[in-house]
Amino acid sequence: MDKVKFILKKLEKYYGNPKTPLQHANELQLLVAVILSAQCTDAQVNKVTPKLFSRYKNVKDFAKANIGELETLIYSTGFYKTKAKNIKNCCKTIISKYNGKVPAKIDDLVKLPGVGRKTANVILHQAFGKKEGLVVDTHVGRLAVRL
Repeated sequence: MDKVKFILKKLEKYYGNPKTPLQHANELQLLVAVILSAQCTDAQVNKVTPKLFSRYKNVKDFAKANIGELETLIYSTGFYKTKAKNIKNCCKTIISKYNGKVPAKIDDLVKLPGVGRKTANVILHQAFGKKEGLVVDTHVGRLAVRL
């Protein structure tokens, strides 16, 4: 355990506390951006979200969204039909089960449509400052195998 603490201390000193490159102003915007980032680059998501977030300003707007309009706005992120459905249903669930606020617990986050452990861990760390899990994407997995 001492070796793990030593390594973590070195990594934190070298890398600091990294922030997501996804542009967002609040927990909901981050959640939507992370859902959009699946199989898509952060740069592409950041091209889509300004218009998206100016059209849909809060959880109620997303929950009431016209699915066709939402699909059109996020088309360039790929898998737009599934992502649009998940974003809309995710926001409906946030309203009905979490009083309109993005939950701050992993067990609640992973119950939201379109949210898996990776997305939940990003939200916990970036939106709520919680370091409870690891965000393992394709690149982290590839490096872990090499190491």
